[in-house]
Amino acid sequence: MNQLHDSWNSGDPYEYFMGRWSKLTAPLFLKWLNVPYHLSWLDIGCGTGALSEAVYNNCKPANLSCIDPSIKFLEKTKERLPDEVDFAVGTASNIPKANDKFDIVVSGLALNFFPDLPSAFSEMKRVLKSNGTIAAYVWDYSGRMDFLRHFWDAALEVDANSRKLDEGARFPICNIDNLKNVFQEVGLSGIKTSQLDIDTIFKDFEDYWNPFLGGQGPAPSYLASLSEELQNNLKNILRRKLSINSDGSIQLLARAIAVRGIYKQ
Repeated sequence: MNQLHDSWNSGDPYEYFMGRWSKLTAPLFLKWLNVPYHLSWLDIGCGTGALSEAVYNNCKPANLSCIDPSIKFLEKTKERLPDEVDFAVGTASNIPKANDKFDIVVSGLALNFFPDLPSAFSEMKRVLKSNGTIAAYVWDYSGRMDFLRHFWDAALEVDANSRKLDEGARFPICNIDNLKNVFQEVGLSGIKTSQLDIDTIFKDFEDYWNPFLGGQGPAPSYLASLSEELQNNLKNILRRKLSINSDGSIQLLARAIAVRGIYKQ
């Protein structure tokens, strides 16, 4: 099987697959950050706006800028926020903002998708004010991101090639020690980490399975590459292995790993 490229372009499939869980995690991240009100915020890789919306609703930002390479994602974010919020197409390695502009730069569930971390951190530090904060959180793919972990474990039973596409293997940065090391290597200080846990509750097995059919993200992109027979085999393995409650619902833990550091210019 050829190496696949992750698909992250359209807002609606993303919301169904991951957005509903991102929305639950963002407030936990901000509660952990516990920064003062009236700061200048930049959200890099804002996606469909879960973190940006939480910042606006909970942190009383002096100003808020949202950046993402996907125009469709930015359109979804604009629907969640008032006109006073700034939106721009951009990437972590090419931030279309002036030097020394923000008090805090954040990224929710996107850091592992940045293709060039050194250039990304260089850009984040460039746009930060003196003693500004960089903070991020990522899913614990190899550990307790349970609904994805079950998927990839089942995929391995039907296709040995799936191992190299598993986010747990592809994204070693999604580890509390590795995140801390990266923040140290780029010259940040006062580094702190935490684990953010939510429950992902699916009303039935189809509510668990159907989001994987949307083609958005590594797992759905991989699933779409399989034959109908292999898709059905994978589905049946999951149906057998998942713990289903008496009312048909499925409750699984989802853990994100958070990290923060200060850039002293």
